[in-house]
Amino acid sequence: MAIMITDECINCGACEPECPNNAIYEGGVEWAMSDGTGVEGTYKLEDGKEVAVSDPNGPVSDEFYYIVPDKCTECVGFHEEPQCAAVCPVDCCVPDPDREETQEQLLDRKSRLHL
Repeated sequence: MAIMITDECINCGACEPECPNNAIYEGGVEWAMSDGTGVEGTYKLEDGKEVAVSDPNGPVSDEFYYIVPDKCTECVGFHEEPQCAAVCPVDCCVPDPDREETQEQLLDRKSRLHL
């Protein structure tokens, strides 16, 4: 499952540089699939929507740091554990119960993001 940041976030920013997929953004900041990935052209999001990888998308949260689920691999293929959770001083980086994914799904996403 993807990791999510809860509203307990204190906006310290410790998680953002630790993400190997560049899936973490400061609240209110737009994101793009191409940010920190090797993706080019278009990308099919999990909801089936095709987006141009460089197109800006609206922020998931305006109030605190957030993780783009379509870019999160829980650090599978990079690290033994999600690095955002490992460095979070308030333990607000937690598994998203609405996005359960297998190891295979996470590795597949990693391979699509990092060509």
